[in-house]
Amino acid sequence: MSEDFPKGLVWLVGAGPGDPELLTRKAERLIRAADVVFYDALVGEGVLALARADARLVSVGKRSGRHSKAQGSINDLLVEAGLAGHRVVRLKGGDPSIFGRSAEEMAALAQAGLPFRICPGITTASAAAASGQSSLTLRGTARGITLLTAHVRAGEALALDWAALAQPQGTLGIYMGRAAAGEVARQLIAAGRDPQTPVMVAVNVSRPDERLIRGQLHALAFLVATISDDDPTLLLIGEAVAAPQAEAALPTSLRASLKSACSQMS
Repeated sequence: MSEDFPKGLVWLVGAGPGDPELLTRKAERLIRAADVVFYDALVGEGVLALARADARLVSVGKRSGRHSKAQGSINDLLVEAGLAGHRVVRLKGGDPSIFGRSAEEMAALAQAGLPFRICPGITTASAAAASGQSSLTLRGTARGITLLTAHVRAGEALALDWAALAQPQGTLGIYMGRAAAGEVARQLIAAGRDPQTPVMVAVNVSRPDERLIRGQLHALAFLVATISDDDPTLLLIGEAVAAPQAEAALPTSLRASLKSACSQMS
């Protein structure tokens, strides 16, 4: 057994956006070595299939506000498994440190005196941009990217710094954004963002049923109208996600080829 995975150690592992081939080599090795795997709802079946036949797989996922386990209960399960001397993997969709509540789990493990490590994963925004042959940044146009979540508790307002988010020289990646898409568009436009700002709605990123829907900010509510509540949805907003992104940098003779290739994807 690898020296970096002794008994009683808990690894928080990024499972990526869904496609098993987007796992890191380290993540795959840790999954194969684990005695117990606690996994989120967004972790794909192909990723879970990498676990040993005798490993215990435990679903602790959350989807659309339906919680199979409260976060406190998940913390308790991790501590219990670690104290029992198991090699534990906590599989999280995407990257554990991006909207993965990893800080709460690390705090619980530390309080129990258990060692833990983090294995990063590919976050959905990166995978969505790759699938759409887009960039998240663009020299001179999008100098940075802001990642945020549109998920709030029932009855709470989506309280964000809309004036800062509406600045044109940046890309927004909004996780869990389907339900709030209309409000996001209204607030950004009211704060000064151009209604014609390009957007890309990415659904089930990297999976066989992946959908990429392109349009403009003013039509964002319409673009998400056909998306199911259960489909994980990411909103990418900004000039950098316009398609085809590389066209302006190519010689004229190659632009038509790129445009044709991108149109065949959509």
